[in-house]
Amino acid sequence: MRLLPRTSDRWRFGAVRVLSRCDAVRREGPRTSPSSAFRCFLVLLRWFLSFLPICRIFSFLDVVTLCRCAQVSRSWNVLALDGSNWQRIDLFDFQRDIEGRVVENISKRCGGFLRKLSLRGCLGVGDGALRTFAQNCRNIELLSLNGCTKITDATCSSLSKFCPKLKHLDLASCTSITNLSLKALSEGCPLLEQLNISWCDQVSKDGIQALVRCCPGVKGLFLKGCTQLEDEALKFIGAHCPELVTLNLQTCSQITDEGLITICRGCHRLQSLCVSGCANITDAILNALGQNCPRLRYVPLLRLPPTVNMQLGITDATLIQLSVHCPRLQVLSLSHCELITDDGIRHLGGGPCAHDRLEVVELDNCPLITDASLEHLKTCHSLDRIELYDCQQITRAGIKRLRTHLPNIKVHAYFAPVTPPPSVGGSRQRFCRCCILL
Repeated sequence: MRLLPRTSDRWRFGAVRVLSRCDAVRREGPRTSPSSAFRCFLVLLRWFLSFLPICRIFSFLDVVTLCRCAQVSRSWNVLALDGSNWQRIDLFDFQRDIEGRVVENISKRCGGFLRKLSLRGCLGVGDGALRTFAQNCRNIELLSLNGCTKITDATCSSLSKFCPKLKHLDLASCTSITNLSLKALSEGCPLLEQLNISWCDQVSKDGIQALVRCCPGVKGLFLKGCTQLEDEALKFIGAHCPELVTLNLQTCSQITDEGLITICRGCHRLQSLCVSGCANITDAILNALGQNCPRLRYVPLLRLPPTVNMQLGITDATLIQLSVHCPRLQVLSLSHCELITDDGIRHLGGGPCAHDRLEVVELDNCPLITDASLEHLKTCHSLDRIELYDCQQITRAGIKRLRTHLPNIKVHAYFAPVTPPPSVGGSRQRFCRCCILL
C-alpha cells in the first residue's frame, strides 16, 4: 500500500484487490522477493492500463451520466465515482433538491479534485455545508453561489481560510453579504480575478478598498445594485486594479463622472463598462473612455430612462471620440440619445472599429437619425444587428439599400400605420388607425 500513488480510496481499494489475487503475494506474503514484486507490478500495471480508455471517456461526462454509469458494474462504479472525474459540477438543474448534506457528501467524494462548482439557485445550502465544502475542496477555483440567500459572511470566512486558489466567486443576490466578506476574501484569496456581488446592497467603499488592495489581479467586478457605492469606491478600483477588464455598475445611483473618470485613467485594459441607470453621469465620461480605454468593446447605455439620457447629453462629439480611440468597439447602445445626428454616425462608420469589429448598433428613439446614417454604416462588414425602433426619419427604402450591402444584417424597426385621409367636410377630430384600435 505504501508504494501505491496518492489517489482516491476507490482506486487504492481496487489495486489492493488485484494484488491480493497475485500468486506471489499469496505465497510469499509481506516478504515478497524483488522478482515477485516486479511480477505483481506488471499485473497491477496491466489492470490499470485496461481502464485508461474508460477513464478518459468518463472525464467528459456530466454528473447525471456518471451516476448512471456507476450502476453498470462494480468496476464502472469504481471508475465513475472516482473523484478525478468530478472536477466540474453544475447543480443548477437540481437546485430545488439540493440541501446542505448533498454539498457535504460531494465535497467528501471529490476532495482536492474539484475545481469548479455551481450552486446557483440552491436555496437550501447554508454556511455550515459550505464550511465543510471549503475544508474538503481546497483546490476550488470557480464557485457560484448566485441566489443562495442563506449565505452570510461566515461562508466567505471559510473560503478565505481554506481555499487560497479561488479565482472566480459569484455571490450575486446573497443579500446578507457585508464588508466583512470582502475583507476576509482579501486576506485569504489573493488570486481572485472575478467577483460578482450584484445586489449585495450592504457593501460599501470600505469593503471595496480592502478587496482591491490585496487582490491586484482582479479582472472582473460586477457591482450591479450596490447602491451604497460612491465615487470613493471607484477611486480605489482605479488606483489598484490595472488589470480590470469588465466593470458593471448598473443602477449604482450615487456614482458620478468624478469616480468613473478615475476608472478610465487607471484601468486602460477595460473592455466592458456598464453604467445603465446611473443618473448622475454626463457626456464627460464617454469622452474619458474614448481617450483612455482603447480596448473598449461594450458600452451599454440601454435601459436608461429617456430623461436620464437627456441629462447625459450624448452628442456627435462623443461618437467622434469613441470612433477614434476605441478601435475594438463591438457593441454600442445609444437608445434614447436624442442629440445624435447623421454626422456622428458618419464618424462612427468611418472609424477603425467599423469595418471589422462593430457588430451591434442600437439607435432606437434617436429622432434626428435619417437614412443618411444607414449609408454611413454600409461599410461595417461585421455589423450583425441594428435597432431602429421609433426612428421617425428612417424609411423602408433606406433599410432596403442597407440590406443590399449587408444582406445578413438583422434590422429591428417599426413603421406606424398610415394615417387615413380626412373625411369630406368633416370637422370632427381625426385619429390614425392605431389610435382607433386602441
